[in-house]
Amino acid sequence: MNHIDNALAHYYDVLKGAMNGYQRSADFVPSDQFLPDFDLPVLDATMEKFLQPSGIGVADLGDYGDCSLRLLNLMGNPGTRTTKTFGSMINVARAVHHIRTTGERVVIITPSSRTRPTVTARSTALRSAVERAVTVGLVRDTELQIVTAVPEASRHKLWSSALSDDPRLRELNPMAVLPCEVPVHVKLMIAEFMSQHSEEFQQRYGVRLWHTLELRNYMVADMVRALAEHDLMPDSGRGRIHAHSVSSALGLLGLQFGHDELAKLGIDLPALQLMLVQHLGTPDMVLSLYHDSFDPDLVPAYRRRASDGLYVQDQDPHFPSVTFDPAEHLDATFYSRTPVTSPRINAVIRQNGGAGIVVSLYECLQRYNEVRDLIAVSGGVHLPADPRRLREWSLVMAVTGVLNGIDRGLIGDRDVLIHASGSYSDEDYTELGPAHSVQVQGVEDFTRAVRRAVEAGR
Repeated sequence: MNHIDNALAHYYDVLKGAMNGYQRSADFVPSDQFLPDFDLPVLDATMEKFLQPSGIGVADLGDYGDCSLRLLNLMGNPGTRTTKTFGSMINVARAVHHIRTTGERVVIITPSSRTRPTVTARSTALRSAVERAVTVGLVRDTELQIVTAVPEASRHKLWSSALSDDPRLRELNPMAVLPCEVPVHVKLMIAEFMSQHSEEFQQRYGVRLWHTLELRNYMVADMVRALAEHDLMPDSGRGRIHAHSVSSALGLLGLQFGHDELAKLGIDLPALQLMLVQHLGTPDMVLSLYHDSFDPDLVPAYRRRASDGLYVQDQDPHFPSVTFDPAEHLDATFYSRTPVTSPRINAVIRQNGGAGIVVSLYECLQRYNEVRDLIAVSGGVHLPADPRRLREWSLVMAVTGVLNGIDRGLIGDRDVLIHASGSYSDEDYTELGPAHSVQVQGVEDFTRAVRRAVEAGR
């Protein structure tokens, strides 16, 4: 495997320059809430240590059909097992720069953003980055804090860490749990809290509350994919397609940003071809690509097969031919409905080429051992023998979608770079216990929880 150890440190100057350039550009729109500058601290030994888990590797998976398969491993951080490491570390580095420049404290406010009982990978990665910043000594534990809010149904997916296990850090960085099934309630609570209390907390406590969820806070960090692509993947001349399990394809927009930034430096990568992989619960980007519509009625009709009770269709090769349930939700990581990013992604695919495909749980299970062997032997990525232990299906979905897409002729004669954006099982984390979270009933309780955390840091 070709590998770049500590990729964020390796590309630090390029990332810093791109961030500075973005803030000076006409594309930059000031926020009506607190937004730290798109700038980074000086890269010293402590910062390098902080960024250490940001390795990236490319592994050759061999040929399948008339395509060559490679794996872009973005999951090297054992504290997250997802690509959200990169954006979260860059966001925390921006917060550190603000703290050092102004002397103001920063409290990151982040909600869960999934629609099923699972906690967002972004929240896990942000907590991991805050913990690491404190542990390596970038900031004191009272200078940078994080308050996370999740729905009760997500409790079993909360990762235990020093932020929860250590009583002092738990007091400073509470995990608030709201007794609801629908994460939108959490997001609305956070929005109400921010609009009502951001100015008060700044004036009363000298604390900046930062709601990090918007796209641009992550896009620049994801350009590291393009930088690694340039360094680790020579152009074969046959065309390269990037395959990715997507919800709203923010990572691919970051990849596009990276391609554009490299072009400004006179470095040309192969034309950006994209393959979107989704599941039946949220096939919106695939529908938009082929129909310019999110209308769920455009999903092909499934019929129940009498011989085995499975549901089948043979009208549209972009959708599963077999599924246990046409209304299934394979992985709640992929939650976005009618994403505003679709037009931008559609334009890239229609200009340069690519495809979209939807996979089912049945298809992923049918190919599970094949995928497990493929990425273990060649890519060095471990999947549990029992798929019921898997908690993040992103990588299995992506590989299954690629293999199905090649079999169905949706893509061919290409180098396929599969973005390994997330994969972990119950073996990879310890669940956060109920005693280490704070129950809240609404915005008033949440405000009290944030206030207690801020006052504990005075």
